[in-house]
Amino acid sequence: MKTAIEAPANVQSSRNKSMKSTITWYLFLLPTFLGIACFIVYPVFESFRLSFYNSNGTIETWVGFSNYERVLGQSAFWNAVYNTFYIAFFQLLLAIPIGFVLASMINRIHRFKSLFKVLFFLPNVTSIVAAAMIFMFILQPEVGLMNHILDTLGLQTSPWLSDPATSKWGVILLTIWHWIGFVIIICLANLQAISPELYEASEIDGATSLQQWFFITIPNMKGTFAFLLIMGWISGLQRFQEIFVLGGAGGSPSRSLQTMVALIYERGFGGFEFGIASAITVLLFLIILLFTVFNLKLTRLKL
Repeated sequence: MKTAIEAPANVQSSRNKSMKSTITWYLFLLPTFLGIACFIVYPVFESFRLSFYNSNGTIETWVGFSNYERVLGQSAFWNAVYNTFYIAFFQLLLAIPIGFVLASMINRIHRFKSLFKVLFFLPNVTSIVAAAMIFMFILQPEVGLMNHILDTLGLQTSPWLSDPATSKWGVILLTIWHWIGFVIIICLANLQAISPELYEASEIDGATSLQQWFFITIPNMKGTFAFLLIMGWISGLQRFQEIFVLGGAGGSPSRSLQTMVALIYERGFGGFEFGIASAITVLLFLIILLFTVFNLKLTRLKL
């Protein structure tokens, strides 16, 4: 009888301890929830609300979908969309294959592997603003290092950031240099996770190193390529800092570098058209959302 009475008391005590533990963890998470609510959720809803107003920061007037109609009817918006996708597309097209090849080479060597990892990853931890300022000197048409190398090799030099026809490629070179270390590290992590038994079995069957790379390594890297593709598109569509340093909010020369985020900055903080800037922000959010869903379906990556 005594045991029957004590058992429910123990269960109740265990429940109380579990409840206190749960409340304690929620208290620890509370600052994070508040931070997300104040700095992410509220700005998103406020931006969505402002997109339906004509606002200069102090006076607001309801205009409905007029801001969206104005934005979608402006060539500046479509020019910014084109620049954003152009730079992001060629960055991914070049950085992922080159990064994967370099990661494969580093993975095959036995000495100085850590040294090469550090050397290639250093650009990724460098401030993109500082990197952009350095690239302004490297890509300088007359005394820049890039044209000096091209001239030494007997190749045609380029005006780079001074000409609208070549300015985007100057930015693409910068973004590849800055991002490729991240690609290499992610690829290396997956390369080292591939079972050695697969390579041993293929060696017994007489497969060469190149055949192993094509028929074992690359098929096992599909998940990594999908991850890099999605992350690259999301960061590429939000590109701003290097563009602002190299071409200002207007994306000089001749708006050839102006991205969607730079256009938001120009219209919001340059022209005090917060309604227009908010409408572009909502459109950018929808583009990123749709593009991410499309990439997830295309690559069949499960989050």
